[in-house]
Amino acid sequence: MIERVSISEIKSLADYEIERSTQRPQIMALKDRRRVRVGDHLTFLFENHDTVRYQIQEMIRIERTVRLEDIAHEVETYNELIPAENGLSASLFIEYETPEERDVWLRELLGLENHVWLAVGDLRPVRARFDGRQISGGRISSVQYMKFDLAPEHTARFTGGARIFVDHPKYRSEQALSTEQIAELAGDLR
Repeated sequence: MIERVSISEIKSLADYEIERSTQRPQIMALKDRRRVRVGDHLTFLFENHDTVRYQIQEMIRIERTVRLEDIAHEVETYNELIPAENGLSASLFIEYETPEERDVWLRELLGLENHVWLAVGDLRPVRARFDGRQISGGRISSVQYMKFDLAPEHTARFTGGARIFVDHPKYRSEQALSTEQIAELAGDLR
């Protein structure tokens, strides 16, 4: 299990501004190693302690948050993205070029939460568990948060190969994780 972000790790706005110029390129490189593109329109960003801490700092920076109770709320909210033991967590970005196209597809992709899988070797695939707060009756959100709860045998065999696949009636695609992606995500499973 990855350690949750503690409020003591969060820098003040002034301190964060000082470190941001050196930290940002490092986090962007980390996110690149943890990003998996599936087809033309779905991007999975697998979250960990460092990506979540960065997101909290950025939200505090954007919103100019200074009150301790507001910062604590951000920490609590984003810590939900930290994977549990034997698990992986991802932010899914549904990406279409125009707002009109995106609006159509966010309706067409209703039910996506039942059609995203992580396959490890020849083991039974694990279906993603979506955050239900982001799904409504008429459309889905363009950003989804999900978890993959792996059995110990999935964790044990993860470094041997894994892939993400989507079998939604309106969107079918799959992508094998690269050696670099597997090595990066395997650290989350230790």
